[in-house]
Amino acid sequence: MRIAPKPNKPTAHGQPHQPVFLFLTAEAGHIGNMYNDVIDLRDFYNSPLGHTAQRIIRRHVRELWPNTRGMNIAGIGYPIPYLRPFIEESERVVALMPAQQGCIRWPTEAGNIVSLASEDELPLPDVSIDRILVVHALECSEQLRKLLREIWRIMTDGGRVLIIVPNRRGIWARVDHTPFGHGLPYTSGQVSGLLRDNLFQPERSSAGLFVPPTKSRMALTSARPIERIGTKWFQTVGGVLFLEAQKQIYARPNTTTNRVRNGSYVGIAGGDTKSGAAQNRN
Repeated sequence: MRIAPKPNKPTAHGQPHQPVFLFLTAEAGHIGNMYNDVIDLRDFYNSPLGHTAQRIIRRHVRELWPNTRGMNIAGIGYPIPYLRPFIEESERVVALMPAQQGCIRWPTEAGNIVSLASEDELPLPDVSIDRILVVHALECSEQLRKLLREIWRIMTDGGRVLIIVPNRRGIWARVDHTPFGHGLPYTSGQVSGLLRDNLFQPERSSAGLFVPPTKSRMALTSARPIERIGTKWFQTVGGVLFLEAQKQIYARPNTTTNRVRNGSYVGIAGGDTKSGAAQNRN
């Protein structure tokens, strides 16, 4: 949504009217560029508040996916704060960052697993990924439905996608000094409806990040008990929402089946690039 001033015409007495502002909504399925810059994301997660958010969200992710041995994992958006536990455990791991956001090399101490990607053409083969983590992406996407169809395409039939988005009812979506205050926040029902519309079946949902988005050392050191209280009594006001879904396999999306795809597949950490991960697409 953007705000545009209405043309200011003078009154009959020659005095101008007060300016009137019109609210212009974006086209359906297309939202203006709201991606965070990759450097801002990195700096946030290097801050004390970012470390606290990372620990809390990572704990929720691991509770949902406690064992990923032998699986292929992909993260979309800015997932690297949450992928480290999977690198040693999973078969293959890759992080895809949108071009509008930019990308950085990660991990710095080992081989890079990050690739720049277009929302409407993820550089991964069909039916190749068992678990897909989407964070700092859905609320910022410029081509939301195309992104979800691409996620559907690369997910295995028994795979799961975990969506992490700012909660519209939470405090974190109301302040803009963290990445969760940018883009379009959602309610759980909105995300569930969006997933169903794009051939996913929502399975589980929960809320987290009840600690306030403050730099107060007292609040940050009390994050664990605050999370316990929030999880038990205040689920509707958590800072972020977690929604896990599986793909519906009784219907096929028609957006990619007949399209000629260009570019190359990205290499995946732990994978054999000769087996197709790095083959050119015709």
